[in-house]
Amino acid sequence: MISCSIKENDPLQSILIDIKRQTLELHHDGHVIATYPVSSSKFGLGSEEGSFRTPTGRFRICEKFGDGAPPWMIFKGRIPTGETAFPGGGHDHVLTRILWLEGLDEANRNTKDRYIYIHGTNQEALIGSPASHGCIRLKNLEMIDLHDRVKIGTEVLITP
Repeated sequence: MISCSIKENDPLQSILIDIKRQTLELHHDGHVIATYPVSSSKFGLGSEEGSFRTPTGRFRICEKFGDGAPPWMIFKGRIPTGETAFPGGGHDHVLTRILWLEGLDEANRNTKDRYIYIHGTNQEALIGSPASHGCIRLKNLEMIDLHDRVKIGTEVLITP
């Protein structure tokens, strides 16, 4: 199991991802300070290894990647490749920024090992409907905004 060490934290900050509404809300001190449309898995919900489903329950942001990378930067293994993507296409690229999730519930403890992220996408036209391979996708400029606002350790709740 891949472990996570929390260095930062803002206990007043949290994220709520509503799968039914396909939205991500950033909360601070009980108030919604930003709302972004998202895309969850086209395969539905679940925590099974290899299922390509979006897990539900309680999580926290374990690691952040991409600070300073340009929008549309393609990441492989959380490392920027130096190549930028174009909208659409047949690939499901991880772009722009990455927030790596760690499961806090027994049922979703394998989330980090499954490489479930919140990240930018080259499939921006599909944002607002389930279309990912398990991760939570955001539009690239909105992903930069979210990445810049949140800290490692921020709690995330994904609800059906």
